[in-house]
Amino acid sequence: PLLVKIIDTPQFQRLRNIKQLGGGYFVFPGASHNRFEHSIGVGHLAGELAKTLKLKQPELDISERDVLCVQIAGLCHDLGHGPFSHLFDGMFNPEADPEHKDWKHEDASLEMFDHLVVASDLAQEMERYGLILPPDLTFIKEMIKPLKIDDAEWPYEGRDENKSFLYEIVSNKQNGIDVDKFDYFARDCHHLGIRNNFDHQRFIMFARVCDVNGRKHICSRDKEVANLYDMFHTRNSLHRRAYQHRVTKSVEIMIKDALLKADQYILTKGSGGTTFCLSKAKTDMEAYTKLTDQMIERILHPCSCSNEFTPSPLEEARMILQRIMSRDLYQFMGETKVCNQGWTGKKNWPRLFWPTYFCISPLKTIYLVVTLDYGMKNKDPINTTYFYTKANPTEAFKIPREQVSKLLPVCFAEKILRVYCKNSASLRDAKFCFQSWCHENDFLTEVTLYSV
Repeated sequence: PLLVKIIDTPQFQRLRNIKQLGGGYFVFPGASHNRFEHSIGVGHLAGELAKTLKLKQPELDISERDVLCVQIAGLCHDLGHGPFSHLFDGMFNPEADPEHKDWKHEDASLEMFDHLVVASDLAQEMERYGLILPPDLTFIKEMIKPLKIDDAEWPYEGRDENKSFLYEIVSNKQNGIDVDKFDYFARDCHHLGIRNNFDHQRFIMFARVCDVNGRKHICSRDKEVANLYDMFHTRNSLHRRAYQHRVTKSVEIMIKDALLKADQYILTKGSGGTTFCLSKAKTDMEAYTKLTDQMIERILHPCSCSNEFTPSPLEEARMILQRIMSRDLYQFMGETKVCNQGWTGKKNWPRLFWPTYFCISPLKTIYLVVTLDYGMKNKDPINTTYFYTKANPTEAFKIPREQVSKLLPVCFAEKILRVYCKNSASLRDAKFCFQSWCHENDFLTEVTLYSV
């Protein structure tokens, strides 16, 4: 009942209007699902894993309070997402608010959770259902945004070190194996029509907590190592085929450009009657609650009952969105693999815009560096995963690569440089520029150009 009360708040219901895959919906019509149902799914799976461990290992002393806190953390982990999900904090915010370019949706999730509890007066309800405040509120927030602690001193206040494994259920910073991924892999694959090779129910069934250097970690059965590699392969496949799809990114760049144009002209009222522009609304949770994908409707269809003159930048934003609706997208010129993993493009890329060399305006061309990996940059995530055997279920160990398979990837990350042209009239010249520039830089290979 407490979870239902949290769901039935304006702060949570807001997630109904934020697409899970952002601009991906404009490419995959089936991907119409929202953060709302994903959050409910993560809350459910978090409870399933916690209850399985509680039933299987009574010695862990997992209480009903612990299970309820884990469920709430799973339910509320995405409260801070802005319009079009990762587009807002990954693409729009760094350009709109450079002073806070490192701000992430997890930061807003913590603030929104605090706001939800106060605005909906849920503290008394939480205590009624057995939670102890404020320690349990701290515990929930620590699970929403945990730290990667390694062998450091225990940094958390919500639970003691003997409950360390609980911090690996919702968001696992140790190896990336968590119920958040379990849900969005299954849900996104279903809506995208992509096969999901990972069986999260099997993982939950075989999950077990073991001691590792004095700290408790969730471990998996040794025979499940191939299943876990399938999980990370599925993640990479989803990014390659859907999340980082070349047309998806084109749409998202256009939405980002439109939001930047409209930033100072779309105002939202927050606490105390103060109004905030799009990029500043994240500093006030009452204002941020009103920010959803419906922002583009406010730009496309401004209030017609007003006689006020429409600001020019807002009209420019509307024209960009109209191009999306009529499928006049930024043209994808081509892409090339980046051999140097540390390269960001900032050092060498400006040469492409030398007017004396290429005669093309940088305002008409966009470059984007896309990273595809297994979730831990160029590291093998299984190297930080512990396993146990049927014969010795209490002893955790790591499985060497050579004992897993000879067919494992050698590299676990790659970068791709993509180039888009805003104006199709400049496309031919832009393609020539891109190809010439690629041939000049030895660390770029496998140039692929696309026709109009």
